[in-house]
Amino acid sequence: MQRLNFKYLLLSLGCTVVSLTACGSDSPAVTDINNGGGTDTTVTSSGAVLYTTSVSGYSLNKTSAALSKKSNMSPSTITVDTASTYQKMDGFGAAITYATAYNLLKMSQTDRTNFLKETFSDSDGYGFSYVRISIGCSDFSSTEYTCCDTKGLENFSLYSDETNYVIPILKEILAINPNVKVIGSPWTCPRWMKVSDIDTKAAYNSWTNGHLNPDYYQDYATYFVKWIKAFQDNGINIYAVTPQNEPLNTGNCASTYMPWQEEAAFVKVLASTFKSSSSLNSKIYVFDHNYNYDDVSDQNDYPVKVYNALGSFEGSEYVVGAAYHNYGGSNTELTDIHSQNPAKGLIFSEASIGTWNDGRNLSTRLIADMEDIALGTVNRYCTAVVVWNLMLDTNKGPNLDGGCQTCYGAVDIDATNHKTITKNSHYYIIAHLSSVVKPGARRVGIAETSYMSTGLTCSAFKNIDGTLAMVLCNNNSTSKAVVISDGTNHFSCTLPAYGIVSCRW
Repeated sequence: MQRLNFKYLLLSLGCTVVSLTACGSDSPAVTDINNGGGTDTTVTSSGAVLYTTSVSGYSLNKTSAALSKKSNMSPSTITVDTASTYQKMDGFGAAITYATAYNLLKMSQTDRTNFLKETFSDSDGYGFSYVRISIGCSDFSSTEYTCCDTKGLENFSLYSDETNYVIPILKEILAINPNVKVIGSPWTCPRWMKVSDIDTKAAYNSWTNGHLNPDYYQDYATYFVKWIKAFQDNGINIYAVTPQNEPLNTGNCASTYMPWQEEAAFVKVLASTFKSSSSLNSKIYVFDHNYNYDDVSDQNDYPVKVYNALGSFEGSEYVVGAAYHNYGGSNTELTDIHSQNPAKGLIFSEASIGTWNDGRNLSTRLIADMEDIALGTVNRYCTAVVVWNLMLDTNKGPNLDGGCQTCYGAVDIDATNHKTITKNSHYYIIAHLSSVVKPGARRVGIAETSYMSTGLTCSAFKNIDGTLAMVLCNNNSTSKAVVISDGTNHFSCTLPAYGIVSCRW
């Protein structure tokens, strides 16, 4: 796309015009991680902190804008409505797969530390606050495995993918930001627990497909407990789990088919086992798959059917909601599921970019991903947004045959030197959320205005420290000058064409 020559309008606040940046006077504080760059997210009482990204000319540029209490009559005002409150936010982040950890560990210690600080630090970076890991292997592991491939739970042990790669990286992340939440999801149960169907219970010795044998529900629940405690022993708390990654996907290189009827039966055992285990408070999110339920008609509304089947039982408080991916269907499904059971939460747990969606082309992906994955899920009651691999190399790996060999990472690192990093759309959309919206924040309302019908999408939040945040997305070919108000203070900024601005004040 040809670079646009933006002209910034002075609104009622009279903020200073700064060429090629958002409204403010600070020079950008974001530099390439190989030069040791980072950001300072400090908010002062006299000004707002802003981050700006666009498909042309901006890359998480940090600026500031002065606050004003003067009369504001601008027709382009967007006003935060703190009286209207919605879900409490848990955080935003990406998956730390074996492939991500492998690539990170190929970097020099200095470069890796700089990148992880830029990504996860809440004071000197963008404050990513949530990561997803696999329980056993995923399609971005070194090989297919579980943590108990020899029959008998006495044979449980973590594999080298965890001990030599994922856990060391998680420890480095937690040293930077101890509040990062970790969610775990299995791609498959151990093969000795699999059957071809739950009626005949014929053995099914394959990594792909198969059902969890009901005779092993208790053993598999204990397997989860052992896995959680193994991570606790390494100083890593597991905030939540899902019973099965993509339970309706029978084709992944490692997978287990678990329709809602079978997941409900297993979750009842899993949750009660969690409750009976000392010092274990990990939450359970059911489903963990696509909006369209992979077009299996009797699986529609999968989470609601699980909730209804479970009813009241020992440990029910551990089942807190459902997780979704976006590889099929529409995020409007989130609103439907929320309306059927508002007491249960929602998280968005996986999306990827790749060759199929022109994933390295920011002009194609930035606004689409911000509207659909980030703001689209948050505005439909999700408390967390987590994308797939944080880092892959420029060869889309490492990965396994039978899994995704066409995926890109949120960032790509040059496979020839493991030094040069390119940020893709998924890094930007998570950074725009996490930089201004902190864990524990409450999503709040935005006053209705006709100005919002002109290709603008936004979400507003109140952080637990009392600061306010707003994330705005401009899906227009021209820049938009806006005034953001909380009813007392206001400030002005410019949303670049096809751009994003995050604010905190």
